[in-house]
This record gives sequence, C-alpha cells and structure tokens, in this order.
Amino acid sequence: MTFLLTLLAAIFVLGPLIALHEWGHYIVARLCGVKVLTYSIGFGPKLTGWTSKKTGTDYRLSMLPFGGYVKMLDEREGEVAEDEQHLAFNRQHPLKKIAIVAAGPIMNFVIAIALFWVLFMTPSEQLATKVGQVLPESPAAMAQLPVGDKIVAIDGHDVQTWEGVNYRLAGRMGETDNISITLQSSEQEAATAKTYQAPVTNFMQGDAQGKDALTSFGMLPWQPQIAPVVGELSADGAAIRQGLEVGDRITAINDTAVTDWISVTRIIRDNPEVLLDFTVLRDNKPVQLQIMPQGKKDNLGNTYGQIGAMVEQSEIVIPDEYKTTVVYGPGEALIKSFEKTEQLAVMTVSSMGKMLSGMIGLDNLSGPITIAKVAKQSFDISWEMVLSTAGLISLSLAVLNLLPIPVLDGGHIVYYVIELIRGKPLSERVQIVGLNIGLLLLLSFMVLAIGNDISRLF
Repeated sequence: MTFLLTLLAAIFVLGPLIALHEWGHYIVARLCGVKVLTYSIGFGPKLTGWTSKKTGTDYRLSMLPFGGYVKMLDEREGEVAEDEQHLAFNRQHPLKKIAIVAAGPIMNFVIAIALFWVLFMTPSEQLATKVGQVLPESPAAMAQLPVGDKIVAIDGHDVQTWEGVNYRLAGRMGETDNISITLQSSEQEAATAKTYQAPVTNFMQGDAQGKDALTSFGMLPWQPQIAPVVGELSADGAAIRQGLEVGDRITAINDTAVTDWISVTRIIRDNPEVLLDFTVLRDNKPVQLQIMPQGKKDNLGNTYGQIGAMVEQSEIVIPDEYKTTVVYGPGEALIKSFEKTEQLAVMTVSSMGKMLSGMIGLDNLSGPITIAKVAKQSFDISWEMVLSTAGLISLSLAVLNLLPIPVLDGGHIVYYVIELIRGKPLSERVQIVGLNIGLLLLLSFMVLAIGNDISRLF
C-alpha cells in the first residue's frame, strides 16, 4: 500500500511538471510554424491517446513514465513532402530552434515562480528567526552566538524565515570558510545589528553528513522544554530490553548532562548502533544503564538512532516572542518568488560543481526513488508542502535540462548557438558523436543516482 501511495504521489507531482515542460516545447514550436507530429507523456509503447484531425498531431500517454517528448517534422528523421518542408524543424532559423528548445525549461521556471508566489501570499504562523539553542562544539558555539537574538541575515543576504536561514546555510555545503551571521537583539534597531563570523570545515560533510543545515551549524529555533522523563516504552525497543523503565528521568548520556527531552533524542538520533551510557533517576536514586540505539532509516535514506522510548503527550505553548506571521501582498510575493527561484537555481548549479570538484560527495545525488518518497512525504504534511515540493522539483528540472550536455535541452541550445554564429549547422557526424557522449554521461548519472536511492533503502 505504501508503495502504491508513493507511486501515486510521484505521478501527481511529476506528471503535470513533465506535461507542462513538453507543452512549452509544443506551443512554441506551433507558434514558430513547425509541425508537431507527436506530443507524448512518457516514453516507449503507446498506452492511450488520440490524433488531432485538425493538426495531425498524435497526443499520447506512453508506458515508461520517465519524462516525455515532442516529435517535430524533421528531414533528418525521414522524408518530408515538398509542400511541408517549410514546416520542418531543421529548416527553421537558429533563433527559432533555440526558442523551441528553451521553452521547456523556461516553462519549468515559470511553474516554480508561480507556485512560490502562491505560497508567499499564503499567511502562515511560523517560528521567529530567534536563536532558541546553540549546540556545544558547533560552528555557532565557536562564534558565540547569543541565544534569543534574531537572525536577520546570512552572508549579507536578508532572511525572514527559518526556511530562508536553512537554504542559505545549505548553500555553503562542503565549504571550509567563515559563515557570516547577522543578529539583532530585541532591544536593538536594525542599524545596530551585530555580525558574527562562524568557522566551518567541510560543512555538512564527514560526520555531519545526513544532518540538516541548522543542526550541522549548531543553531536551532525555539524548542519546548520537555522534561526528560520516560512516559512510554516500545515493546520491541532497545530501551526496554536494556532496563529503562517508565518514570525514569534521564539526567546524562555519556557523562553529558541533559535537561530536556529534545537533547536526549538528538544524542540518540546521532548515535545509531553506538553503545551509550545512560544515567537515570529512579525513585530518586541514580541508575546506570547501557543502551545501543537501533539504526533506522528515514524517507531520504539517512540513518538515525532509536531506542523506543517516548514522553507523555502534553500541550505545547509557544511564547509570543518566538512567533511571527509571514504574509506578503501579490507584488511583494512575486518579487520574493523570483528571488527564491534565483537563489535555489544558483545553489543547484553550485552543488553540481561541488560534486564534480569533490568538495561534496556524489552520494548527495538523488534519483527518481528519492523524488517519489519526498513527494509522498509532502502529501503527509500539508498542501503547502506539496506545492513547495513541486516548485523545487520543477526548478531542478529546469536547471538540469539547461546543462550544456548533448541529449539535454541545454546541449541542443549549444548546437544552435554555434549554428547561429557559423551560419550553418554542425555536421551530422559531429552532432551524433556529441549526442552519444551526452547519452553516456546521462546514463552514468542516472545509474549513480538510482544506485544512491537504492543504497538509502538498505
């Protein structure tokens, strides 16, 4: 059942993005006077569809749901009647060819901007960007960031939400340098805000790989103070097997004092399959236990520790000073959506460059399985998360398709720019060699991405 829901979520999110990407190619081809033979969602054998009596275009849904294509009339792919030669793609001016090929990725950019625009206009109550906790021995601790101060900028870029903070920090993945954090205390004006320099080394890699940017940096939002008292134990968990009891108050783990449940869970999650020394108070007497958290995998394949211990459920009240309502008018929201699209596009290209240079590992590359699981996870959270996920995927499709690799749209654009400069197209032999190399590169990346997806499952 989970597999089916994951598949349906992926189809629901990816299907419209693929269809609109191909529609971009299709509609611009039609506007440029090129005859479209086939508009297909998916590859391989035709499942269903119809043929337009007016245009002769074969609209189809195909068996393999890994993208789609628009096939245009082209003399390089078959004989074209003399009275239709002016409708052939290969006969068009290079600028028309570039417009047709670029239309797909541009459509994905437009979709991302539109979805982000809707989200920015949707009022949402969020945690204010006040530092709630600084983790020991972290970059934030080394910079001596004060708890309670509000984050207003990262590396000189204004931030209004924790999502913005997270994206700015994630953009520094793999780097060894200082990250600038500008904070403003509740008593200060923006003009008197203070900037701190936090040193990072191979940020979010090594031991920190798999952790989110905020945890890796050691700067967290406000979190409720929940007493570290065990309220419930799982029958098959490591905790009950190693002697932990309901009512025990955890006071230390590996000689590190803990005063709240969130600190306890963080240590446990960060130490899968590692034997930990627990100190608990039972009937006001200290008891020593050794518990090894079981290694589990989340939806993205990251391994975390779990012992099967929970606290009693209680109402959580967020202090007013740590709450903020975020909402923008249509104009400001549009500007924000463009800014976010630009930021994420630059971060995507930068991450690719870091992978190729070895600054971050190729295991950060994700494929269709991870995308499907993220889509399913977004449906479990909220409709806003579904739109956000769709926007991120659409943006990724746009950037990936514009890479200057033959087979991809970006590679074809390079061919047509060369044709525009030379006044004639590259020879078919050169183009075929380039396409073969591009296909080999693309298949290699797909195999690596799917391999990473599979490794996260086990």
